[in-house]
Amino acid sequence: MEHYIIKGGKPLEGEVEISGAKNAALGLLAAAIMTDEEVTIENLPDVSDINQLIEAIENIGATVDRVDRHTVKINGKTIDSYVVEYEQMKKIRASYYLLGALLGRFKNAEVALPGGCAIGSRPIDQHTKGFRALGADVDDENKNGRGMLIAKADKLIGNHIFLDMASVGATINLMLAASLAEGKTTIENVAKEPHVVDVANLLNSMGANIRGAGTDKIRIYGVEKLHGTTYSVIPDQIEAGTFMCAAAATGGSILVKNVIPIHLECITSKLIEMGCIVTEYDDAVRVKAGDNIRSTQLKTLPYPGFPTDMQPQMTAVLSVATGYSIVVESIFENRFKYVGELNRMGAKIQVEGSTAFINGVNGLKGARVSAPDLRAGAALVIAGLMAEGFTTVDDIVYIQRGYENFEDKLRGLGADIEKVSDDREEQKFKLRVG
Repeated sequence: MEHYIIKGGKPLEGEVEISGAKNAALGLLAAAIMTDEEVTIENLPDVSDINQLIEAIENIGATVDRVDRHTVKINGKTIDSYVVEYEQMKKIRASYYLLGALLGRFKNAEVALPGGCAIGSRPIDQHTKGFRALGADVDDENKNGRGMLIAKADKLIGNHIFLDMASVGATINLMLAASLAEGKTTIENVAKEPHVVDVANLLNSMGANIRGAGTDKIRIYGVEKLHGTTYSVIPDQIEAGTFMCAAAATGGSILVKNVIPIHLECITSKLIEMGCIVTEYDDAVRVKAGDNIRSTQLKTLPYPGFPTDMQPQMTAVLSVATGYSIVVESIFENRFKYVGELNRMGAKIQVEGSTAFINGVNGLKGARVSAPDLRAGAALVIAGLMAEGFTTVDDIVYIQRGYENFEDKLRGLGADIEKVSDDREEQKFKLRVG
């Protein structure tokens, strides 16, 4: 199994280009199968989640042309199956977007139950509630020993839907299905994340009539059919935030390019509280670490609040902050599984329920740690970059789900990091960097 070997202690300096947003791209790819014309998606991140979804789309019969690593052309005219049983779909959460897309277009869908990182309970009851409100019969049953979500309808009819919680996945899935429903659909208490807006913008460019994405209420006026288009994925807010935290953690200065600064304000404000200097440009931000990292308090919230996907990275930085920090996780109940790994590196963090109490230490020491999920893996890499000595991060398959060329981008900033597959390669790296 591949793992990262890191020698810490070097400030990261330079520029880094941010890839397209994984969470947006997954919804965009699902939307692309909702027409019998060609849809071109540009600025795709080359990560395993994206590649698995593209392969699954191809497996149901869509014509897929991978123009290059970051561009794909999809034509759903040739789709000949509404059943997504692809084994890899169980590894990614966004498999459920194909349910909304297939149900919207064909009124028939069977999709493997979603997988992804085990960061807590993520029920899909809001998705099924919304599909039923649109007139679909929905069942989750064990078909041939594999968990499947099944949704069918003679026709979909617009309705008023109030979500019990502001679920990103349910908001996107219901937008997909309702775009081709008869009449008007109103969805209230929706998620407002940038990738929700991005999916709405793509659907509108395909001929849908969606209004209010990014606000508390989305109104969808169903259309008869959608058409082809070309669309570029927004920059990845979470990848950008990860490199911003890496600058703060290592005492460095990084220009983070190809971003939308307004999407980063919740992260920027915390880093400024912690003593960093943040300069915003039209499509970039520079983060320069202060003389020392100050403690702070944060609570994860739906957008525009502080994102749960940035909580582990920020906690890693706060592990060496001066003073006492408190981090409250309000979205997922199992998001602190990485804390034990940080404590093995010398951090002093105590978790009680949904709250982490952090007593900042003077520094971390390298150790062998294991990534329990995607964002926690990125946090452990950040910890390794600021730790004394060598750190080995195992189970990096999680990290590769959401970060394109992570180690290459970090090396471009001066980091000593290598992806290796055995002890011999690890020893070569240690001899080379000293």
